[in-house]
Amino acid sequence: MANYKFILSGGGTGGHIYPAIAIANELKRRYPDAEFLFVGAEGRMEMEKVPQAGYQIEGLWITGLQRKLTLKNLMFPFKVISSLLKAGKIANRFKPDVVIGTGGFASGPMLRVASGKGMPCVLQEQNSFAGITNKLLKDRVAKICVAYDGMEQFFPADKIVKTGNPVRGDLVEMKSEKSEALNFFGLDSHKSTLLVLGGSLGARRINQLIVQKLEYFKALNLQLVWQCGKLYIDEYKKYESDSIKVLGFMNRMDHAYTAADMIISRSGAGAVSELSIVGKPVLFIPSPNVAEDHQTKNAQSLVDEDAAIMLREAELDERFETTFDKLVEDKTYQASLSANIKKMALPDATKHIVDEIEKLLPSIK
Repeated sequence: MANYKFILSGGGTGGHIYPAIAIANELKRRYPDAEFLFVGAEGRMEMEKVPQAGYQIEGLWITGLQRKLTLKNLMFPFKVISSLLKAGKIANRFKPDVVIGTGGFASGPMLRVASGKGMPCVLQEQNSFAGITNKLLKDRVAKICVAYDGMEQFFPADKIVKTGNPVRGDLVEMKSEKSEALNFFGLDSHKSTLLVLGGSLGARRINQLIVQKLEYFKALNLQLVWQCGKLYIDEYKKYESDSIKVLGFMNRMDHAYTAADMIISRSGAGAVSELSIVGKPVLFIPSPNVAEDHQTKNAQSLVDEDAAIMLREAELDERFETTFDKLVEDKTYQASLSANIKKMALPDATKHIVDEIEKLLPSIK
């Protein structure tokens, strides 16, 4: 009996890479002898992160289409042709049983070619507003796994399965105790803790806001766990104190979430899915610098259910303190936000996605 083979393609950002790795891990758990090949974009972070996770990856010469006329855009058609040709060679050589795309420009050529060869394909769309690559592939795939209701506006209704987004296993089974988490960061058990998340690289505007409001937070008797991002750690480490812990990268997210009484965060798809499982009161500050403004739409989907608060960057100067005052002072409001965001959680997303993939596997190998 031959082993199953899977190609996983996606990347450009962590939001597309980590779901692909989570799906591969669950497939590997079910099929220990299966073969895996990732296909990403040359020079992007997946070329580093995927091997670190223990999987083989090949890169395509592909980038996203820029929004204005640039030399990169003039090269784009040549990159597409090159990537389609290489993807064809990969498909012919590896002969996957199923190809899984998690979005980002890297997955476009691979799934375009694989579907053209009659290979079963599955898409996983993380955001509430579908990405352009997945929208272009929608008619060529067998299943589309989504995390939000209302995705029929982007995809054929008969292909959609609401599964949720894959999250890290340590969050689904969070066993960290509050006292242990506070000790880990060297924090005071008699103070409330604000966790600030700007993503692995960091969020400049959120970091600027935190610096501006340090005295305000002190007056509220808050202590901070502030993940400023690896791009900003040298600039902001000087603000570290007994009640302010400044980190470039968070190695123990389980401790960070357990220690937190409230959270300020960007609203990328992965963050929204994780925070729904964590179930703490959240103030989202969406990045305005993303395609289709999808972070605002992700956050709005929770705001509409009274499950989170959102402030756009342009509103921070005028509205932050009044909004945050209510969050800190109103314990009933905190409890309501916490209860409602937990209702949005889909903790078994990875398992459900792999269940859908299994339906496409040949029954006998």
